[in-house]
Amino acid sequence: MSRKTMTLVRATALLGVAGVLAACGSTSSSSAAGGSSAAAGSAAASPASGKPLANYRPDGSPTDTSAWKDFTFTLGDNGGDGTQELAKLSGVFDNAPYTVKFARFTYGPPLIQAAASGNIDLGSVGDVPPITGAAKEYGFKIVAVAKSLHPDQPAENIIVPKGSSVQTLADLKGKKIAVPQGSSAHGLVLNALKSVGLSLKDVEITYLPPAAGATAFASGKVDAWAIWNPQSALAVAKGARIVAKGLPPIDQTSNYYVASDKSLSDPVRRAALIDALQRVAAEFAWGVANPDQYAQAIATETGITVADAKTSLEAQQTRVTAVEQSDREAEQQLADAFLGAGEITKKVDVSTIVDSILPAGFDSSKLILG
Repeated sequence: MSRKTMTLVRATALLGVAGVLAACGSTSSSSAAGGSSAAAGSAAASPASGKPLANYRPDGSPTDTSAWKDFTFTLGDNGGDGTQELAKLSGVFDNAPYTVKFARFTYGPPLIQAAASGNIDLGSVGDVPPITGAAKEYGFKIVAVAKSLHPDQPAENIIVPKGSSVQTLADLKGKKIAVPQGSSAHGLVLNALKSVGLSLKDVEITYLPPAAGATAFASGKVDAWAIWNPQSALAVAKGARIVAKGLPPIDQTSNYYVASDKSLSDPVRRAALIDALQRVAAEFAWGVANPDQYAQAIATETGITVADAKTSLEAQQTRVTAVEQSDREAEQQLADAFLGAGEITKKVDVSTIVDSILPAGFDSSKLILG
């Protein structure tokens, strides 16, 4: 998917979730190359810009970054997750010694394809897109994990309309369920049904992208919808009911940062990409500490109100870490479940698609941001 001509369009659904489902497009912005006098891993607010991370410099970044000046990194913003607007509000890339652009996607599978084709360098997706992407032999790697700061709060759910006769997961047998194919919600449906002795063959799966799913759900064309926040939270606020929460053991609460092989294969570009990833981690850590600005960032990107953005903000708050053994095991278990269900036709060895590039022990929730 090319980022060159992508524009942001808003889908108006009957749920009133206008703009949440931003099309696979983006607006782009660049940060000029520049130096920093701030201490490593710290930020000193810039009086001129008023941006708290304008002088941020990741821990471990080399003193001489002149070799990075000609690099341009395109960062994927998944579903209006705040990546672009938080960067703008915080100024985290203002002094970066390379150029940064952004490309926005509705959900994970198109972002994985863009990473594999080299159209983006880095982006965050749910747990399923790396599995389906690897099964198609796309060229990318999982490089870091975004772990929920509130793992008891689901980031996605299976919901039914107000007044539905469906009360439990078992009641979904024979029902029509909308879900974005190859998304994290796809994995939720698979495992949720399995937990009550059902399979995907026991229901009628309707694969719809988020905008079309919203319309189908609101108009009664499907009996249930597997979708993430804020769409799920907004639907519930309007009377929808949750029949399955996206929590362990039927779902993960982590997202995964993926990078293009192009940016990882060259040692100099790889070092610059690590710097960029640490800056992304810092902007989200700043967003967690400043929830009003975080909600504003999401609202700006998606077109929903700030109040609506706040309804599911805690479930979206994460800490970025290196890829740990438990993450590899969770992804491998999911890959095996997809293969067993016939949702992929090639066995995926997760160890072959992991290239953890952050220092061991890195945890963005422990960053000192001033």
